[in-house]
Amino acid sequence: MLEVIKAGPQTTVQDLGRFGVRHLGVCRAGAMDTLALGIANRLVGNHANTAALEITLPPASFRLLRDGQLALAGADCLALLDGAPVWPGWRTRFHAGQVLQLQAPRFGMRAYLALDGGIVAARPMGSASTDLMAGFGGLDGRALRDGDRLPLGEPQPPGPRIGVWLPRPGNQIRVCPGPEFHLLPKPARERFWHTRWRVTPHSNRMGYRLAGPPLPSGEGGSMLSHGVLPGLIQLPPDGQPIVLMADAQATGGYPRLGMVVESDLWQLGQAALGSELHFIPADQDSARQARQQLLRYQNRIERLLHAN
Repeated sequence: MLEVIKAGPQTTVQDLGRFGVRHLGVCRAGAMDTLALGIANRLVGNHANTAALEITLPPASFRLLRDGQLALAGADCLALLDGAPVWPGWRTRFHAGQVLQLQAPRFGMRAYLALDGGIVAARPMGSASTDLMAGFGGLDGRALRDGDRLPLGEPQPPGPRIGVWLPRPGNQIRVCPGPEFHLLPKPARERFWHTRWRVTPHSNRMGYRLAGPPLPSGEGGSMLSHGVLPGLIQLPPDGQPIVLMADAQATGGYPRLGMVVESDLWQLGQAALGSELHFIPADQDSARQARQQLLRYQNRIERLLHAN
C-alpha cells in the first residue's frame, strides 16, 4: 500500500490516458507530461502506461508500506526519503515505513511518482486515469486526500541504482497553424508569434488560458462545433488564446489558431502558472522531425535500462 500523508493541491492517479472513446464525449485524461510519466515507470521496471501519481505543485508526502523501488520525473521537487535526497530520473530503493516528501518545485509544475508494480486501480474504458470532470478513474474519480491508501502491484526484482538524463522544459512551443489562422489580419498573425503569452491562474487540466495583447476573433468569435484535441489553440471572443490540455472536452466552437506539435505537449504540462510561452511556427515536416528526435531519446533510455 501507499499512504497519502499530505496530498498537496492536486494529486491524481494517471497513466497515459484514455483513447478510442472521444466519439463518446470522453476526454483523454492521463498525464499532462506523458514523457515524465513514461520515464519514471520504465526506471522501476513498469510498462510506460502503468498507473502512477501526478503531483501538481507540491509540497506532498507519502508513506511507503512495503519494500520496493521508486522513481520521480517531471518537476524537480527536492524530494527526501526519510531525510535523504531522492534525485529525479533515478531508480531508488525504499523500505516499508519510509516517508517520501516532495517540496515546492524548483522548476516545472508536475512531478510523477512511479512505484514498481504500479498503482492498482480499475481501468474504465481501458485506462486508470482520473477524469476529474466526469468523476471516474483513479480513486473514485477524484484528487487524492490526506489519509487515502492506494494498493500497489507486485514489486519488481530489485535492480541496480541507475539514473537517466531528464530534459528540462522550456517556454518555446512549436505550433502548426490551424484552419482559421489565416483569417487573422497579418499584424495579428505576427503578434501571435511574437508575443510572450502568460499562463493565467484560470488554467487547469482542461486548458491553459493565456494573457497577452488581444487578437481579433474572426468569425464573430465562434463557429460550428467541431472535434478538438489536446494541444489545440482556440481563440474565444475576448481575443485571449486557450490551449486545450489533457482533460479537454471532445468538441468546441472557437476558431482554431494552431496545434501544438505532439513532441512539445510535455513541456506545456510543466508550464507553471504565471510563466510565459513563446509559440514557434512549425509545419508537418518539422513536427515529424521533432517526434523522431523524441523517439531517439526514449530509445536511448530503453537501451540503457536493458543494459542494466
